[in-house]
Amino acid sequence: MKLTFWGAVGNVTGSMHEVRVNDHRFLLDCGLYQGRRKEARDRNSSFPFPANTIDGVVLSHAHLDHSGNLPTLVKNGFGGPIYTTPSTVDLCGAMLRDSAYIQEKDAAFIAKRSARRRSIRIPVEAEPVAPLYTIQDAENTIPLFHPVPLYTPTHLTPTLSFETYDAGHILGSSCVLMHYHENGRKVKLMFSGDVGRRNLPIIKDPDEVPPADYVIMESTYGDRLHKDVETVSAKLAEVVSRTCARGGRIIVPAFAVGRAQQLVLLLHELMNGKKIPNIPIFVDSPLTVDVTEIFRKHKEEWDTETRDFLLNGEDPFGFSRLRYIREVSESKALNDLRGPMMIISASGMCEAGRILHHLRNNIEDPRNTILITGFQAENTLGRKLVDKWQEVSIFGEPMRVRAEVVKINELSAHADQRELLAWLKPVVKTVKKVFLVHGEPSQSAALAKAIKDEYALDVVMPTRGETFDLA
Repeated sequence: MKLTFWGAVGNVTGSMHEVRVNDHRFLLDCGLYQGRRKEARDRNSSFPFPANTIDGVVLSHAHLDHSGNLPTLVKNGFGGPIYTTPSTVDLCGAMLRDSAYIQEKDAAFIAKRSARRRSIRIPVEAEPVAPLYTIQDAENTIPLFHPVPLYTPTHLTPTLSFETYDAGHILGSSCVLMHYHENGRKVKLMFSGDVGRRNLPIIKDPDEVPPADYVIMESTYGDRLHKDVETVSAKLAEVVSRTCARGGRIIVPAFAVGRAQQLVLLLHELMNGKKIPNIPIFVDSPLTVDVTEIFRKHKEEWDTETRDFLLNGEDPFGFSRLRYIREVSESKALNDLRGPMMIISASGMCEAGRILHHLRNNIEDPRNTILITGFQAENTLGRKLVDKWQEVSIFGEPMRVRAEVVKINELSAHADQRELLAWLKPVVKTVKKVFLVHGEPSQSAALAKAIKDEYALDVVMPTRGETFDLA
């Protein structure tokens, strides 16, 4: 049993790990790498192995940095099964189609703008590029998904099987436990996926994981401790009230899966309690509209607090001042509205989609606020805003950042250092080696030190392409 790391090593995007057993090859995740545009394009468009040699994929959850490059894998010749939880199957159906649609539209927009600039002899920095994959590539991927409920043993080969446990990160997120058994040799490999936090809105808390010999573990927030979740409502209310007082808009880049629904639920509670001004709130993202319907469908994954809305005859994801927007014409019409409002739109790292148009139209007005509510990977537009860049490029045009930029960390769906140590504790007596992934170098190094200090375990921070023999 050999393990090779191809993504989310030394960074937090492009999750992809290869498990090889005899002549069989499987991937744990197949995510989009996000960062510098050319590097991301090169990394995502070509794989370090022939795609048709992969026998199957086991997917931890639906976020695009874990699932978003599956259509490229299929485009390059993969035709095997993709195993994941039922709600992740539903989410990926919406998310992969949307990802392809956005890529096609953004490519067309840039091509049209470049042609217009050439016509008036304005220099163009680079030639437009084709989408990484098309809607048809996404459609070809959807039938390959195989829904597997949590805790259900599933054989990949006669000697390799897996089962999943609730990771508590987003709807349908899972930790994957792989079992290898051959010639009396047994190995258990745990892949954490992205580990969630206790007491977050909507979904249930992470499961306690069973014993394992080896662990692939995320380290996104391995160098810090989160503030209490309970403080987020007051902070959100203060940001909304302050921006409204100066007549501005709150522009919120939000991940369509998880973060947008958390925000809507919290805003619902704040509106009910009259703790924020009675402003219109728009969720401008066709994907978020679709994903919210999937959240409504999978009530079995809701926590008790979210179910209480139903007991009171309320929809946790809908209230009178909230409007979901799907059509492009309605999205454009938001530019003509006057007065304070909130616009929640994808993508969460400001790398594609309608949020780029809203930022372009609002980022230079000092009355406005850009509210960042999630982790921003290195070299993304969202990270540049968090790092207080005074000028950023949007659709290739320089824009002055005059709007206030506020970051709220409390809604993070990633466990912090203390929570990651608690998640790891049940396997400490059996684990031989911990591989830290999905973290920038400083975050992984800090968590590695904490694990060694707390549990005296062997911890490795693998590099891209590095292989380990587990059996």
